Amino acid sequence: MANKAYQKIYTKLEGITKATVALKADSVSNDELAVVDGRLAQVVKTKGALVTLQIFSGTEGIPTDAEVTFLGEAPSLHVSDDLAGRFFNAYGHPIDGGPEVEGELREIGGPSVNPYKRKQPSEIIPTGIAGIDLNNTLVSGQKIPFFADSDQPYNNVMAQVALRADVDKIILGGMGLSNDDYLYFKHEFEAAGALDKIISFVNTTEQPPVERLLIPDMALTAAEYFAVEKNEKVLVLLTDMTLYADALSIVSNRMDQIPSKDSMPGSLYSDLAKIYEKAVQLPDGGSITIIAVTTLNDGDITHAIPDNTGYITEGQLFLRNDPDSGKVIIDPFRSLSRLKQLVQGKKTREDHSQVMNASVRLYSDAQNAKTKLENGFDLSDYDHRCLAYAKDYATRILSIDVNLSLNEMLDTAWELFGKYFSKAETGIKQALIDKYWKN
Repeated sequence: MANKAYQKIYTKLEGITKATVALKADSVSNDELAVVDGRLAQVVKTKGALVTLQIFSGTEGIPTDAEVTFLGEAPSLHVSDDLAGRFFNAYGHPIDGGPEVEGELREIGGPSVNPYKRKQPSEIIPTGIAGIDLNNTLVSGQKIPFFADSDQPYNNVMAQVALRADVDKIILGGMGLSNDDYLYFKHEFEAAGALDKIISFVNTTEQPPVERLLIPDMALTAAEYFAVEKNEKVLVLLTDMTLYADALSIVSNRMDQIPSKDSMPGSLYSDLAKIYEKAVQLPDGGSITIIAVTTLNDGDITHAIPDNTGYITEGQLFLRNDPDSGKVIIDPFRSLSRLKQLVQGKKTREDHSQVMNASVRLYSDAQNAKTKLENGFDLSDYDHRCLAYAKDYATRILSIDVNLSLNEMLDTAWELFGKYFSKAETGIKQALIDKYWKN
């Protein structure tokens, strides 16, 4: 062993796998970074003097006498107000041509906020998307996934949420983005003039998949700085958690660990929970809210990734194509926010819950009418009105490309009620009908 500038340097490897190398070393800590034969690596296991390092770009071509330099630090991020408006890679280095950020150096991946310092979520986060604001209201400090098939425009939705959400900071964690997706986010943010409140950490398909594992921790370390130190309302958008889990699987398989369900590592639940549990509402007003895309295979929610996610999060949002309107909507039947009752009618208009329930019930009646039609049954006048309402409801309210305030959504719903139904058919309380019915 030799020492250079207080760094520990070794030149003998004990073993090499597809993703890791092992060597004997002294005074090395878990998660510590190292350079192996010029490639960045991280300590993933220590057993006595034997240290196992994960090589981010793979081990192909590394000789047994490769030089290993331990850097004496875990992955870290410089945090300051200068993060705003910038794009970074998985290591927290700028990719937008701007200077390195100076500020306090913080290790990523630390523990979540102490439960005693948490406050019950109670603030609405408007997004302008009715499938969220009207039907599945997002609450500060909430953690909720977007479930979507890979061919659906989930990144477009995430960009829309970033530009519309009423928060102080938006932090995007992009994992396995195509260059087109990366440029799309960058263009949309710049064109909207919203860069002053958006921070992006990006791993593209051209970069090693294992680097994706750093993205959520980078994003959440930045989020914690603004939420805790600045008492700001922060929304973290992560896309795509399926690609994150795939990277976990790659590492696990290359380390010859026994896979669990769907070839995922046995630690999948805790790996996902470590991320989602960073969502928090703080007593001083700061908060971290997490929306994360999980792509599905033909809508399969039984796969290990969405299955584990469902046990951790507080609901889910489903994207689907609506054949009647030709629009992409957030499915009102499969989507759920378990925290919406904390704000509906309390931080929103008094008619919110009643309008939401009536809208979805009438939309459900339209689906029943469609089933009758497909099976050759005659339709009633009510059935025909439900079908017409459903198309209008999807086009004017549910569609993800519609941008309305919550009160505008409610007013539009009342307009549709009056257009297609009698007051009694809505099932809404008379006092609210007297106040809000549109003639």
